[in-house]
Amino acid sequence: MLEIGLTGGIGSGKSTVAAMLVERGAILLDADAMVRELQMQGMPVLAAMVQRWGDRILDAAGGLDRQAVADIVFADPDELTALNLIVHPAVGDEMTRRRAELSGTDATVILDIPLLVESGHKGLAGIVVVDVDPEVAVERLVAGRGFTATDARNRISLQASRSQRLERADLVVDNSGTLDDLVHQVDLAWEWIATLQRPEPGAEVPRIGSRAEDA
Repeated sequence: MLEIGLTGGIGSGKSTVAAMLVERGAILLDADAMVRELQMQGMPVLAAMVQRWGDRILDAAGGLDRQAVADIVFADPDELTALNLIVHPAVGDEMTRRRAELSGTDATVILDIPLLVESGHKGLAGIVVVDVDPEVAVERLVAGRGFTATDARNRISLQASRSQRLERADLVVDNSGTLDDLVHQVDLAWEWIATLQRPEPGAEVPRIGSRAEDA
């Protein structure tokens, strides 16, 4: 199994790049998707969140109201820490479990982890960073996801800086251009991934963390 870390700031287009890599043959393990699954009704993570913040974080159907959670945690660093303490271990366990299931295969696995730089990593064959100017990211979040500019900038400020991500990158995908430009960048990334040395089958799967600032 060859494992590639994929990261980028919120609004960078990381999910689009992940989908393109899957089209080229990769298997995707998406930390954000795992967070959403673990926060579904009946799951221990949601129960722990309700214990912390009460029913005000639930919608009319009893599911998680993500905006209500965002309003709480992005306004108070202590509450964000509390959220991470609930979500982080559960996502780490689930990510490790799914990676272990693939460890005996020859799969190319993309670990889509928004906060890979912040949470730490080891044992990966390489790290791909999707890069875009933060102000472009703000514009995309406002236009495409309904964020206010203030909310978008607040979330960006809680993540690693652009320079910190670039320092850790083995390969950078520049998403400042057109969709055609991005397709070309992903093609080059896939060619680079094919040159990487694959670990021996059955190699140990180290734990990789995840945090909740992009929840």
